[in-house]
This record gives sequence, C-alpha cells and structure tokens, in this order.
Amino acid sequence: MFKPMIRTFALPAISAILMAVSAPPLRAETCAPAVGAICADNQTLTEAALIAKLRDADIVILGERHDNPVHHDWQARLVAALSPAGLAFEMLPEVKQDIANAAREAGDDLEEALDWDHTGWGDWGMYGPIFEAAPDAWIAGGGVERDTLMKAISEGAATAFGDRAAVYRLNDRFDQIIIDDMLDEQDKAHCGALPTAMLPGMAEAQQLRDAAFADAALRLVDRGQVVLITGNGHARTDRGVPLYVGRARPELKVQSVGMIELVGGQVVEPLRYDIVIFTDPFDRGDPCEDFIKSRQKP
Repeated sequence: MFKPMIRTFALPAISAILMAVSAPPLRAETCAPAVGAICADNQTLTEAALIAKLRDADIVILGERHDNPVHHDWQARLVAALSPAGLAFEMLPEVKQDIANAAREAGDDLEEALDWDHTGWGDWGMYGPIFEAAPDAWIAGGGVERDTLMKAISEGAATAFGDRAAVYRLNDRFDQIIIDDMLDEQDKAHCGALPTAMLPGMAEAQQLRDAAFADAALRLVDRGQVVLITGNGHARTDRGVPLYVGRARPELKVQSVGMIELVGGQVVEPLRYDIVIFTDPFDRGDPCEDFIKSRQKP
C-alpha cells in the first residue's frame, strides 16, 4: 500500500509537539479508476500488497468477464502467488471434479480428460494456465446441471438445491432493492428478450448457482486456502458467493476480487467487491445481436 514520505525538520521540541497534535492524519493514496489500478476501500494497492491481503483469507474469490483474456492472466498470476490448497471453478460441474483430480494425480492431459472443447467455456488457453498455476491444489466443481437450473427457475432455488438448502438459507428473501437489481441484471443479461414473467425464475437460478459455487469452495476449505474462479456477478459481496459462504461458515475470512472493465475510461457497473482490479474492455462486439438472432431461428 502506498505510504507517503515523512520529512523531519530540526524544530524545538514544543513546536514539534504542537504540530503533531494539530496536523491532519496522513492518508494512503486515493484510488482512481485507471487500467491496471488495484483498489480496496477506495485506496490504491500495489500488486504485492494485494497478494499479502489475499493471503490472509480462507477463501479468495476471483471474478472475471468470461471472455476477457486479461482477467484470466490476472487470475493465473494471483493463483500462482497464493499457491492455494484448493481450486474451485464455476466452469467445472461437480460431477467432473473427480475426473479432474484423478487426471492431475496421474499426470494426464487435463484438457482432454475434461473434454474441454465441449464444455462451452471457450479456449482452454484462458483457463488451463489457472489450473497449472496451482498444480498441487485439489479441484472442486461448482457448475450446476441444466435440469437442476430448470428446476430452480420453475420451483425456486431452495427446492432445486435440496436437503442442504437450509445451510445457505435459500428460502430467505432479499430486500426489495436487491431483488429489483437482480431482475434488472437478468433482463440486461438476456438483452431484454425474455418475458418479464420469466425474470424471477432466472434470479432464482442465479441464487442457486451462487450457493453451489459457495458449496464447492467450502468442500475444500478444510484443506487450507481456497481460490474460487467465477464470473463477476457471482463474486459480488452483497448477494453473491460471499453472502452464502457467510451464511454457512461465518467464521471464515473471505476476500472477493472483481475484474472490472473500464468503458471509455469510466466505471459502468456496481463495485460490490472487497477489491477491484480495473482493466481494458475486451472487444466482444454486440453480444445481444447473436443472442437475439439465435432466438429467431425456426
């Protein structure tokens, strides 16, 4: 963390005492959004200070925009620095975690073992280095199967999660302001193409996934520090994975990192994270164009 230089002067003792009493407290550098800036509590962190802060956590949540290579570079670098005992992934279904661990123990090709090309998660070149950055870490998958997601949409997150829903208090209702924010997020994520009546179900699916990702991290935490790789929306402290970890294991220390793209140098999304790393945006064109076209196909 930035520490200002303090200069000393030869002053009479009484003057020095008076100045010490009356002088305003020294402050760390205020953090302004800029590509490469790391911010926590509106103060600038160096990368070394960031790593030191993360080392103190039981669970570190590293957010991302899934298609931004810079975010994955940051994740791999931080995972390598932390060398966690466990790695949990949104991108990996729970049913594949045993395959992942067996492949790593046997020294087999992990990409092939996971049949990554058919997962829908893009180029292995973005996620492979994250696995490789902690070669001895045990793997957990938090990905939710489609049938379970559909059940959450139709019957609610608690019903879809099953017997352990009470651990994460999935029947608890959020404040209306958070509900409205979730509905708005789902509407934007689906390019305004979904009927309004579908949005509450989509928000239930989001809650289910947040709890499932928390569960994946908690399955590993008794081994030592865990890093969870997930999307920024799930990393949010107000209603994402940190909330559900806190409900299940309130004694654990959690640090959530959001990887935030600056658009025209401006912040265009809520900063609901313990720490933020600002990056350039990824040129993904207009994702809504392809989404709407896909829904118009016969």
